[in-house]
Amino acid sequence: MDVDPGWLAPTWFIDSDDDAVVEFAHDAIGDAVEPREQAVLLFYAVRDGFRYDPYNVDHAPGSFRASTVVESASNWCVPKSVLLTAAARSLGIPARLGFADVKNHLTSKKLSASMGTDLFAWHGYSVLLIDDRWFKLSTAFNIELCDKFGVKPLEFDGTADALMHPFDQAGNRHMEYVNERGSFDDLPLDAMMADFAVIYGSRVEAATNAGGSAVEAGDDEFTA
Repeated sequence: MDVDPGWLAPTWFIDSDDDAVVEFAHDAIGDAVEPREQAVLLFYAVRDGFRYDPYNVDHAPGSFRASTVVESASNWCVPKSVLLTAAARSLGIPARLGFADVKNHLTSKKLSASMGTDLFAWHGYSVLLIDDRWFKLSTAFNIELCDKFGVKPLEFDGTADALMHPFDQAGNRHMEYVNERGSFDDLPLDAMMADFAVIYGSRVEAATNAGGSAVEAGDDEFTA
């Protein structure tokens, strides 16, 4: 497969040439030299190195840059995917951003009511090219969160996608992919925020204007 230069080039959001991003990637892979092994190590470094937090959300464009994400202690699916994509590109692994709309059947009634819908639009993941095959990798939920809520942690061994499980450990319905939005060479933030405004209305507008979260986290809430 011919590699498009856009799959490797740094962008304003996917700033794979930033020193902190490069350092993060090299620290994650250690002595690994094979792209497949490097991709596996990067996946776990992003999955578990940044606690999942969908409530402390900043919608300012700068908060989505990989160089900003790498300095955070916690984040949510889209910024974590931006970081994995940037880290992969910094090592010469072709990478893109993927998005899908999902329904999380474990989300609390409180959160669904506050959002006005049970649809989580623009759930983000990374898409890495290894040996002429694209792999979809979701790094959103760190291992501690999965253990707490009885959700199967996503694993990646370099041979299959790592996408959200349809059922939890107890057999309850968990994540349902309802609309694939495709993959992109850079973060389509304007399109994403426009859809958020339509789907979630004032809730997202409040978060955007405040540069932070519009809702409070609860121990009983688990979302995409």
